Amino acid sequence: MTSPRVRKIADRIQVIVAEMLERRIKDPRLGFVTVTDVRVTGDSQQATVFYTVLGEETDRVSTAAALESAKGLLRSEVAKQLGMRHAPTLTFVADALPESARHVDEVLARAKVLDEEAAARRVESYAGEADPYKKPREDDEDDEDDEDDDPETDAT
Repeated sequence: MTSPRVRKIADRIQVIVAEMLERRIKDPRLGFVTVTDVRVTGDSQQATVFYTVLGEETDRVSTAAALESAKGLLRSEVAKQLGMRHAPTLTFVADALPESARHVDEVLARAKVLDEEAAARRVESYAGEADPYKKPREDDEDDEDDEDDDPETDAT
């Protein structure tokens, strides 16, 4: 469990790095980057920045190189905006979330196809009769005869 202070620092670092990548870093190798998460150690000395890149594998590799070269500028800006005596070292890690999500989508699609095939092979039939509910006996004729024999109507 992280302390609220560390979580606030991580959230602030995420905003600072994202704004810097959008506005101030002009490296042509930098692709379309999204900062997905930042995790800071309990002593606030190290920050791991998770990011995703839209595009091909070459875009990911060139973006990783651009982030490594801009690490010093990003760290100094983080220190300046946070007002901390010791700025945390930044480590950039490509987030595996898109690949994991793609894998889960593929597994769910495969399961859906298998379910549809199983449903097509299934023959639906009732375990018992077609109408399993009990119905009242049909004694309507007996009830009418009983009404004629009512002693109260005979007495009047």
